[in-house]
Amino acid sequence: MLFFFPELVESFYSNGLYPLLSDFLRIVLGWIPFSVGDILYFILIVFCVKWFWNNRKNWKLNWKNLLLKILSFVSVFHFFFYFTWAINYYRVPLFEKMKIERDYTDADLLDFTKKVIAKTNQIQNRITKNNRLKVVYPYTHEATFQKNRNGYQNLAKKHPAFTYTNQSIKKSLFSLPLTYMGFGGYLNPFTNEAQVNYLMPMYNLPTTSCHEMAHQMGFASESECNFIGFLASVNNDDLYFKYSGYSFALRYCMNNWYLRNKKVHQELLKTIHPGIIKNYKETEQFWMQYQTPVERGFHTFYDHYLKINQQEEGINSYSKFVDLLVNYYKNKTL
Repeated sequence: MLFFFPELVESFYSNGLYPLLSDFLRIVLGWIPFSVGDILYFILIVFCVKWFWNNRKNWKLNWKNLLLKILSFVSVFHFFFYFTWAINYYRVPLFEKMKIERDYTDADLLDFTKKVIAKTNQIQNRITKNNRLKVVYPYTHEATFQKNRNGYQNLAKKHPAFTYTNQSIKKSLFSLPLTYMGFGGYLNPFTNEAQVNYLMPMYNLPTTSCHEMAHQMGFASESECNFIGFLASVNNDDLYFKYSGYSFALRYCMNNWYLRNKKVHQELLKTIHPGIIKNYKETEQFWMQYQTPVERGFHTFYDHYLKINQQEEGINSYSKFVDLLVNYYKNKTL
């Protein structure tokens, strides 16, 4: 039903009720150094396991009553999930609000990719002074979360809609399960804490955490959050944040070319500094060691979840932010 009224969702929820709920939760919980949401999830999981165990012998006799209890619980959970955050799936798309075109040509993509390669090469060389060395990220998680503010403050001067207040970013207590599921972070919709996988390669951390902060601001689309997370990273005054953002965008552009035209992909690959490729291999090797059928199963589930919630491309919607990037920078310099 909400699908037909994005303007109402935008006005009364995304820019009305949701900011009040979000700010309240971040003010109340943001100062706590550990993830309250993860602890609540753990308690919930223990409770569910205990409930199923205690009722394991009663299914044949009371299956109707037990099924009704499960459906009642799921209904309440579902209601609060949407009420506290997920109605944002139905808001006005970002490309409409920012008047960004959706279509582009291969020539547009090629021009943009070459610009991103040049920019990423430049920053990698400024950091390492050697184009063959990978970037070694120097900051802790906590220092990164604090530095994220600078990028969003600079971005808000250009786009006030991306103003971020009342920080609440945490290292997830479920980082190992998240790794096996193939995710760098998530937003807890019930506590509005941005959860980050602290096990992943550190140079990815700025853009990943900025992505989750975009979710906190009420942007549900994964492609939009990739776009906003990128902008917040490259608008940061810190070179390591810029590198995280540009290398992130470059990886998606190269993946796009690999699917479109492998010959062009190979030609572009030759122009990327070896140090950047080493960072990409570092990331690839990290995720490869945790690949299991669990990850594939969870990605299938999440793919369907995204499609149900207005993201037609499913899990591939993460890469759709290239569409936003190419058209956003048509008349802008990187």
